[in-house]
Amino acid sequence: MKDFTPDEQIMMMLYNPGTRAGLIAELEAMRLQLTPPERRLNRLSKSVLEKLGSMTDAEFDSLDLYPDI
Repeated sequence: MKDFTPDEQIMMMLYNPGTRAGLIAELEAMRLQLTPPERRLNRLSKSVLEKLGSMTDAEFDSLDLYPDI
C-alpha cells in the first residue's frame, strides 16, 4: 500500500466521494480548474492520482481516511 503524506490525506478526505474511482474522477476534475499559480496544488493532486492509480480498490477501501481525533 502507498504511503500518503498528511497533505495528501487531507486532499483525499476533502474530495473523496466514497470510492477510489470516484476520488480519481473528482481530483481530475479539480485539476482542470487549477490556474498556473496553483502549482503546489497541481503537484499534490498529481502525486495523489499516481498513488491511487497504482493501488487496488481493496487497498483503497482499507485506508483509514477519517481517523478518530
